[in-house]
Amino acid sequence: MTSIPTITLNNGVAMPQLGFGVFQVPDLDDCEAAVLAALKAGYRLLDTATAYQNEAAVGRAIKKSGIPREEIFVTSKLWVSDFTYERAQRGIEASLDRLGLDYLDLYLLHQPYGDTMGAWRALEEAYHAGKIRAIGVSNFYADQLKNLELTMTVKPVLNQIEVNPWYQQSQEVAFNQSEDVRVEAWAPFAEGKNHLFTNATIKEIAAAHGKSTGQVILRWLLQRGITVIPKSVHADRIAENMAVFDFELTDAEMTTIAGLDTGVSQFFDHRDPVTIEQIFGSSLKQLKEDL
Repeated sequence: MTSIPTITLNNGVAMPQLGFGVFQVPDLDDCEAAVLAALKAGYRLLDTATAYQNEAAVGRAIKKSGIPREEIFVTSKLWVSDFTYERAQRGIEASLDRLGLDYLDLYLLHQPYGDTMGAWRALEEAYHAGKIRAIGVSNFYADQLKNLELTMTVKPVLNQIEVNPWYQQSQEVAFNQSEDVRVEAWAPFAEGKNHLFTNATIKEIAAAHGKSTGQVILRWLLQRGITVIPKSVHADRIAENMAVFDFELTDAEMTTIAGLDTGVSQFFDHRDPVTIEQIFGSSLKQLKEDL
C-alpha cells in the first residue's frame, strides 16, 4: 500500500500531502462507500463540510474501516449561515456529532463572508479546548487572510482555494506560502472543464512519464507545495490518484504547465457582488433574520 508523505502545519500538526474529498457526493450510501474505498486504498486525509451534507456518511465510513482514529486526518468546514460566535460554537458541535467524533483534525471557515471574526473566535476556543487540532480558512484572498491574522490570536494553518491548470493563482499561492499558511487545492481537475483531461500539452507530459493526465496534474500541484484533495467515486480512479509519488516533473514540464494559466476561475468570482448575492445571499439573510 502506498504511504502518503506528510507536511507539518505552522502549529506543529502533521497532515498528509494528498487526501480524499467528498464534495458533490450527496448520496450518503455512495459517500460512505467511496470513503471506505479511499481508506482501503491508503488515503488518510478526508475532507468534508457542513455544506456537503455528508459528514454523517464520512463518520460511518471511518468507524467501519477499523482504522484507528488517530491515523485518519479529518477536515470539515463551517458554513456562512453559522458565522457568529454563538452559532459557530453550535456548528462545531454539530459537525462533531454528525461525524461521530470526539475531535476534528482541521476545521475551516468555508467562505470569507458574514461575521468571520466572531466565528473565528469560536474556532480558537474549540482549538484551545482540544476539540480541533488545527484551524484554517477556505476561499480567503490575501487581504482577507492578512486581516484575520492581524485581528485574531491564532494564525490559520491552511487556506483551501481553487487551484488547477486553468486557474493557477500564483500570487495567492505565493502569499499564503510566505505567511507559512499551507495552500490546499479544491477542484484540482476543474471538474474536467475546457477539456482538461484531453489537453494535448498535459497528455504529452503524461505519456513521457507513463502516467495519466490526472496524475500529472496532481503531481504538478504537489511540486508547487500544495496539498490536494481529489474526489472520485470510482475505486480505480481513487487508487490512480494516489499513484503520484513515484515520478517527478522536470522544471521544464512545470514551466510548460504554468503556461496554461488563464487567470480565470473555472467556477465563479468570489469577489463579484452579484455572485456573492446569488450563492451566499440566502444563507446570510437567514442568519441576519435569526439574530
